[in-house]
Amino acid sequence: MARKPKVHYEGALYHVIVCGTNRDFIFSEADMKQLYIEKVIKYIEKYRARLYAYVIMDNHVHLLIEVSDKSLSKIMQLIQ
Repeated sequence: MARKPKVHYEGALYHVIVCGTNRDFIFSEADMKQLYIEKVIKYIEKYRARLYAYVIMDNHVHLLIEVSDKSLSKIMQLIQ
């Protein structure tokens, strides 16, 4: 069953969780974590969103993002 589309409006704040399959590691090295946050920042800036907080663990990521006129799904597609 498909998920319902998220409600989008400018200024909406989202807590995003990105997990590895079966809780497997998605970042095996610190360099990979650094590259991931650089990619997050690139698209956050490109789409004029705001990143308030983030936590990058070995097997998942938490992001607190405020969106502008572009939807969260568009930003996350490019990051992932």
